[in-house]
Amino acid sequence: MSSTPPMLTASELVAAYSAGELSPVEATRAALDAIDEYDPEYHAFTLVDPESALAAARGSEERWREGNPIGWLDGVPALVKDMFLTRGWPTLRGSLCIDRDRPWEVDSPITARMREHGLVLLGKTTTPELGWKAVTDSPLDGVTRNPWDPALTSGGSSGGSAVAVATGMGELSVGTDGGGSVRIPASFCGIVGFKPTGGRIPLYPASPFGALAHAGPMARSVDDVALLLDVLAMPDHRDPSSLPLSSGTYREAVRRDVRGLRAAYSPALGYLDVDPEITQLVASVVAVLGEAGLTVEEADPGFTDPIEAFGVLWSTGAAKWLDSFPEGSGHRVDPGLRRVWERGRTYSARDYLDATAERMALGIHMGEFHTHYDVLLTPTMPVQPFEVGHDVPPGSGLTDWPQWTGFTYPFNMTQQPAVSVPAGFTSQGLPVGLQIVGPRHSDDLVLAVARLVEELRPWPTGRPTRSRD
Repeated sequence: MSSTPPMLTASELVAAYSAGELSPVEATRAALDAIDEYDPEYHAFTLVDPESALAAARGSEERWREGNPIGWLDGVPALVKDMFLTRGWPTLRGSLCIDRDRPWEVDSPITARMREHGLVLLGKTTTPELGWKAVTDSPLDGVTRNPWDPALTSGGSSGGSAVAVATGMGELSVGTDGGGSVRIPASFCGIVGFKPTGGRIPLYPASPFGALAHAGPMARSVDDVALLLDVLAMPDHRDPSSLPLSSGTYREAVRRDVRGLRAAYSPALGYLDVDPEITQLVASVVAVLGEAGLTVEEADPGFTDPIEAFGVLWSTGAAKWLDSFPEGSGHRVDPGLRRVWERGRTYSARDYLDATAERMALGIHMGEFHTHYDVLLTPTMPVQPFEVGHDVPPGSGLTDWPQWTGFTYPFNMTQQPAVSVPAGFTSQGLPVGLQIVGPRHSDDLVLAVARLVEELRPWPTGRPTRSRD
C-alpha cells in the first residue's frame, strides 16, 4: 500500500473541525480519494455517490463555521451496509432479484438518524445476498477481499463495511449482525465491531430473521463506536420492539472504571476447536486485563452448542424472505442461499417454536451465568481468515458457515451485547479479535471493558500493511 499519514478517527476529525484545523469537505475528499485508490482491489462498495457526499460535507462545513454543528459526528464520512433502506439509493442486498429501478423514498432508522446528526454518507457497502453467510461475496457484487491479504476473505456478512473502515474509505459504518456479521469481519479486518443488546438500535423493516437480527456500529476505535451508538440508539416508532432511550450517553459511559469487575475467560466455550495461535493471542490480552485489575477466572458458560436450533431459526427466516422474491427467481439466487431456502421450507411451526424455546432457555442460562460474572471473554473467531471464494475454510471438512463461527451466533440467540476488539496479529500478520460479552442491557459496560483493552494494548489505526508485502 502507499505510504500515507495515519488516518484520523471520527473523534479526531470532530476535534479538528471544532478547532478549525480541518473541514468536512477536506475529510470527505480524502475518503473519496481512498475509495478511488483502494476499492478497485478490495471491492468494499456497491454504490458511491461523490456528488451527494460533497454536498452534505459543504453543509456541515458551513455549520461548523457558524459554530452550530447538529450532532457529535457532524461532517464525519460514513457508509452503510447495503441492507438498510436509504432514500435516493437502491437497496439491493447483494441480490440480482431486487428491482433497482423501483422508487427508493424511505430511510431506515439507521440512515435517518445518521442524516439527522450530520454524518456524510459516502455510499453503500457490499454484502452477501440478504446477508446470509459469514463471508462477503454475492451474485450482484462479486468478492470483497481482506485488506491485510487480498487473497483472503474479509469475513461477513458486513465485510464491505469492515474493509472500508479498516482502509480509511470512511471513518464509520453500520452493519447487520444476525449470527456474527458485524463481529466476524471486524475480527478478520482488525477493527472494532459491536452488536448491542437486541432492540437497542431500531430496525425497519422488520427482519425475517426475527430475534436474531441486530444492527451494529463499526469503527477503528471504541470511542467512535460509542459515539455512533448514541446516534443509532435514538427511538423510532417503526420498530415496536425497540428499547427506550437509555439514561446518559455511551460516549460518557465508555470511560467508566471497570477495574474490579468479575470476568470469565472461556477459550473455547467448552466445545469449539480453536486455532492455537488465536488461543495464545487472546489469552495474552486476557492476562493483561487481569494484571490491570479485572478479576479473571477461566470458566465456560456451560451450554452445549446451539447450532441446530440456530439453523432452524436462520433457515426459516431466509425461506420467508426468499418466498417474497418474484416467481422464477431461484436460478438467480446464490446457490448456497438457495440450499438454505430449501432447508428452511422443510421445518414446521413446531420446529420453529422448539428452536425458539431453546433460544429463550439459553438466554435464561446466560442471565444466571452473569449473576456470577460481569462479562465473558472469548476469542471472536476460532479460525484465521481463509482463501476467498469459499464459504468454509478449505480442507476443513465443514459444510455450513455456522460451523466455523461458534463464538458469535449463540449471543445473537440470547440478544446479549458483544463486541470484537483487536487482540493482536498472527505470525502471518493477520488480525485476531477478542470478544467481550455482557448481560442484556449492559452495552455501556461491554464498551467500557473494550476501551480498557484499547488503552492497555493499543492497536494500529492506520491503513493495513499487507501480510504478504
